[in-house]
Amino acid sequence: MKKRPALAFLLLALLFTGCAIKPLQPWERDLLAEPEMQTIPDPMDHALDEHTYFSKETAHGGDGVGGGGCGCN
Repeated sequence: MKKRPALAFLLLALLFTGCAIKPLQPWERDLLAEPEMQTIPDPMDHALDEHTYFSKETAHGGDGVGGGGCGCN
């Protein structure tokens, strides 16, 4: 009875890794290079959001930024 969960997990793992085995075709790479597909589409906008967040946050730490809530970090 203890082998069934392990076997089910193994089968699910093999099932979900089946998509990762197929290589990416050259004509499919242009879709992945679009700005909408990036983890951070606009780096400048992300930097401004991070600065605003950490300027308002009064605690130390987080994303490696120190300082208080005055915005002068």
